[in-house]
Order: sequence, then C-alpha cells, then structure tokens
Amino acid sequence: MHPMLNIAVKAARRAGSIINRASFDLDKLTIVKKQQNDFVTEVDQAAEQAIIRTIAEAYPDHAFLAEEGGKTGDSDHVWIIDPLDGTTNFLHGMPQYCVSIALQTKGVLTHAVVFDPTRNELFTATKGAGAFLNERRIRVSKRIKMEESLIGTGFPFRQNSDIDEYLKAFKSVALVAAGIRRPGSAALDLAYVACGRYDGFWEMGLSPWDMAAGALLVREAGGLVTDFAGGDAYLDQGRVVAGTPKLFRQLLITVSPTAKSPI
Repeated sequence: MHPMLNIAVKAARRAGSIINRASFDLDKLTIVKKQQNDFVTEVDQAAEQAIIRTIAEAYPDHAFLAEEGGKTGDSDHVWIIDPLDGTTNFLHGMPQYCVSIALQTKGVLTHAVVFDPTRNELFTATKGAGAFLNERRIRVSKRIKMEESLIGTGFPFRQNSDIDEYLKAFKSVALVAAGIRRPGSAALDLAYVACGRYDGFWEMGLSPWDMAAGALLVREAGGLVTDFAGGDAYLDQGRVVAGTPKLFRQLLITVSPTAKSPI
C-alpha cells in the first residue's frame, strides 16, 4: 500500500472508531442544522479533526478541503474529506454511512479511502493501481443492459431546488432499470458501483467531499465517471454519473438526454 494511502486508512479508522462509539448514545448528541435537511453533530467535527490531525502529522505541508472546516492550507496536495457521509442516517440509527477521504495532487485524484465502520468494510484505491475492498481486488459489474441493472441515486436534499429536474430523471431511469436504490450516502453508493453491488449511480447537488474518493474507486475498478455533460467537471458541478463501461452511456443519456458520452 502506498504510504499516503496507508496514512489515509489510519485516519479513516480513527474516525470510524469515534463514530462507532457515538452510535451507542445518539440521544446525547448535540445537533446543529446547517441549512435545510443538512445537519452536523460533534461527532462529525471530532471525526474530521481526528482525520486532519492524523494526516497533518505525516504531511504537515498538505492542504485540506473538509466538509466542516472548509479549505485550509495551500499545496499541490489537497485532502478532500467527508468525516461522516450520511449524517442523517447516522442520527436515525440507520447503518448506512461512512468516512470518505481522497487525495488530489495537482488537480488529479490519486488516492481514495471509503470506510464503512458499521460493516468494517474498507474500500481503497490508488491511481493506476486498482481498487480494493478489505485488500481484495474489486471490479465493476459486467451487466450491459439497463433492464437488468440496479442503479443507485440520491435525492437533492439541501434546498430541493433541483427536485423537478431530478424527478424527471428518476422517472426515466425507473421505466427502464431493474431497480433504483437511495440509501443516503453518495460515497458508499459510488463504492458499491466499484465493487459491483450497483451497476450505475447518478446524483445532483453534491459537494466534492461526497464524490472524490468514490469517483476514484469507480475508475480504478474499471468504471466510468463524468458530470451530466459527459465531462470531468463533476467535482465542481456537483452532478455525477457513474457506471460500468457497457452500461454507462445508457444511464448518462437517460438522466441527461443532451449529454455527450465520453465513449
């Protein structure tokens, strides 16, 4: 394992321990509403601090882009962090959340960790070296038809400003896919595409920390990831489509009919 990825794994496991301990006392948590349907707790903050502290000890000159703390530092190496992706699930005791950490080097995603502390599932990837689940190599599924596919998604949840556009895309996918799932953690959804549990995924209204690690996992597992136009601006636009090579174009033009496929 690359030294930088090893540090990210160490940081993710520390955050996961904090989250697991807190999950037994949910009624004692202080919850702050950042905006509509967007919450933060002291668990998010403690997990984020543990991640940043662990990485900064090894790489003090690196910068960070974290959900709670925002952008800090100036470096060619930027760690993109979501300490608890799926906070609403966590607060309701629904075991579908994770820690997401990615390293972007000179604008290119190079390392990724998505850690599910409830299942002890550790997804990792390094650019050019493949993707893994608990040290076992993973690949995207081999399905090639939408009518046989299971697709993950997520509703626009902060302001619901994209809800009409989203519902139109949802209907289009629902009419052709075998099924749609919306568990509530985009980072885990992308990890599930990488390991073949989903055949594709799309969502809008996301932030970079929701997508960065999962996107690298999908690409290193042999899948495709773009924005709704078929380009690479998904981290900036907050709109992402991911899937197997054979299925990707079908999903992309279903959710965004005017898109240009990269295939």
